[in-house]
Amino acid sequence: MSRRDEILDVAAALLEEEGPDALTMRELAGRMGIRAPSLYKHVRDKDEIVAGLQERALTHLARHLAAADPGLGGLADAYRSWAMAHPKLYEVATRRPLARERIAPGVESAAAAPIVAAAGGDEHLARALWALAHGLVDLELSDRFPPGADLDATWRTALRAFSGGMPPGAVAPHVGPHGEGTR
Repeated sequence: MSRRDEILDVAAALLEEEGPDALTMRELAGRMGIRAPSLYKHVRDKDEIVAGLQERALTHLARHLAAADPGLGGLADAYRSWAMAHPKLYEVATRRPLARERIAPGVESAAAAPIVAAAGGDEHLARALWALAHGLVDLELSDRFPPGADLDATWRTALRAFSGGMPPGAVAPHVGPHGEGTR
């Protein structure tokens, strides 16, 4: 493991424990038992660390989506479960401008590939699907739904409405063994 990877590991842990505001060079160095200026031997600046975290988030999300159950519901379940398991990393990856010039080529497209495939290759439909999933996840993470709201039913309703506009050949929503949709 490179020193840069070690820095990113510590940054990811700090991020998940304390949130994006705690992600400072001084705090990161302190957790590593070094002085902040020593970090600059391995990373250019804090923006490089944030870009590295975004790249990691997209890479892990891509793997999670690729392993999803078949169908739009399975993809939605995977997206939602990954975001809920990594809320701060999700925030850094999706609520900030993506540092495309600093992340490895192909990382963003690999993360989008399962969504594009589910949309039958239609990039506009894929963006709409991602916006739907992101909006629902963002509202859930922000605790913006009313107390007692059935979020699983909300997801099923959104996917059912969304899938009505899917082109032929697109991935249909996943339906459980008794005819019920999944999240």
